[in-house]
Amino acid sequence: MTTLPTVPLNDTTRLPIVGFGTYPMKGEQAVAAVGSALELGYRLLDTAVNYGNEEEVGEAVRRAAVRREEVRVQTKLPGRHHAYDLALGSLRDSARRLGVEQLDVALVHWPNPRQGRYVDAWRALVRAQQDGLVRTVGVSNFTEEHLSNIIDATGVVPAVNQIELHPWFPQEQLRQVHNRLGIRTQAWSPLGKRRAPFDEPAVADAAREHGVSPAQVILRWHVQLGSLPLPKSATRERQRTNLEVLGFELTDEQMRAITALGRPDGRLFGGDPDTHEEI
Repeated sequence: MTTLPTVPLNDTTRLPIVGFGTYPMKGEQAVAAVGSALELGYRLLDTAVNYGNEEEVGEAVRRAAVRREEVRVQTKLPGRHHAYDLALGSLRDSARRLGVEQLDVALVHWPNPRQGRYVDAWRALVRAQQDGLVRTVGVSNFTEEHLSNIIDATGVVPAVNQIELHPWFPQEQLRQVHNRLGIRTQAWSPLGKRRAPFDEPAVADAAREHGVSPAQVILRWHVQLGSLPLPKSATRERQRTNLEVLGFELTDEQMRAITALGRPDGRLFGGDPDTHEEI
């Protein structure tokens, strides 16, 4: 089993440097995959109301031979629940489905700016944290403007912003904003999904030099950027290798070459937080 280092958040809690993504797994496949991940050493599990698998993630945690306090379960509030009272109820429902008294991490899934209620959703998360329902509060897919709006409204800085981040879309400017504000960057689709740049010389050459896989190179790139990647795999062997990011270090030149793969149109599906709506 791999024991991963952890990094501090701005609320004095900590998260491991690699987490486990669960979308789109459901049913017994999800329970088995999460159980396998816990056996291998993953201690941060990422789910969401809209993934439809909170019950399965909770069941896997209950079945695992791992103490509950060692695992941090993270879920996300959907756009249809952004209204303040709906958001509080949604968080309680997530805790019930997961079978926990306290949510370890809760995020606003998308800002959905056309609805204009993400500040209300954030206020609800802050209240839930004050009431002890949630331990750590954060957001997902928020831009600098969205972050400024919720911080100005509440005085509370999110601990985490989970964003699309991979070599095709390295988010350099937003990562600088996070660093300035003390927000930890998490990465969804950290490998780039089906478009993963495994054959790009910047990745393939580094993999050969270090004797690791291209996926391991990209995950190590995340770690050295200060990004917490959330790779997903239902395959135990891939789960295991995705954790093996500690035994080598990319050079500054290799880091720059991978980051240079970024493209203006690098988003995987055009999910621009200023226009995308996820209800």
